[in-house]
Amino acid sequence: MNRRIIYLFNPVSGTGAKHDMLDSVRQLTTGKGIPFEIISTNAAGNYQFLKQKITDEGVTDIVVCGGDGTVSQVAGLLRDDAVNIGIIPMGSGNGLAFAAGISKNIDKALDIIFTGRAAFIDSFYINGIFSCMLCGLGFDAQVAHDFARQKRRGLLTYVQQTVANFFKAVPFSFLIHSNGNALEAEAFFISIANSNQFGNQFTIAPRASLTDGLLDIVVVKKMSKLWLLWSIFKQVRHGTIHEHDEHTFHKKDVAYFQTARLEIYNRDNAPLHIDGDPAETAEKFVIEIIPNAFKLIQPL
Repeated sequence: MNRRIIYLFNPVSGTGAKHDMLDSVRQLTTGKGIPFEIISTNAAGNYQFLKQKITDEGVTDIVVCGGDGTVSQVAGLLRDDAVNIGIIPMGSGNGLAFAAGISKNIDKALDIIFTGRAAFIDSFYINGIFSCMLCGLGFDAQVAHDFARQKRRGLLTYVQQTVANFFKAVPFSFLIHSNGNALEAEAFFISIANSNQFGNQFTIAPRASLTDGLLDIVVVKKMSKLWLLWSIFKQVRHGTIHEHDEHTFHKKDVAYFQTARLEIYNRDNAPLHIDGDPAETAEKFVIEIIPNAFKLIQPL
């Protein structure tokens, strides 16, 4: 099949040598003889024009040179179009790319675009809003909100905001309904994960899969700050979910369970992030998986 690629280049995501990235894109794609176009992303996240270009110009692949937020915006818009989504990771976290085995090295990521396979992955809706990777309520969402207000991006800034928020973090009250169970919890945060990643190779849901038709839910409950650090370390290293083990739903420190649908009552108006970007919170969330949501170009 003849390919035609649009590269969406985010000039403000993450950090790094972006001119070098564009040079590599031009040189290597030209060398493959594949027609392409480079288009800058926009702050409003308005990519409706891509639909017409896909139809009129026979575009086969949209490659996002940016972070998880841009990938989510594009994939959510184009999931009903016959187009593949690729990623050259240039965000601050790059959780979806890392979960899919896509290298942050530009040349290696481009090689996956040229030689990889396009395969369906799941996504999910949270109150009707598309998410391709991870959303969260509470502590990590507050970090996302504060991070978005910083002039400098990148991992160091994210770590600084995480540390600053850790010392002032407070638990929030939630009620969760899923699989016929109910869980009331005072929790520092809840992660709803389609990917196993927070980003930067930080694994929050170790057994999550992009293709299993399930979401992995992590509820980090109220505890001392010292024990919170230890509990998160255990979660990152080992996880707590076991197949067919219903007790994990009510686990004392970290509840970890899988489901295709859940409802969360957000009693204390905890902040929300969707795929790492700050989002408007709500009193209630209905969250459900979208099996085979879109085709992602991945390593063979």
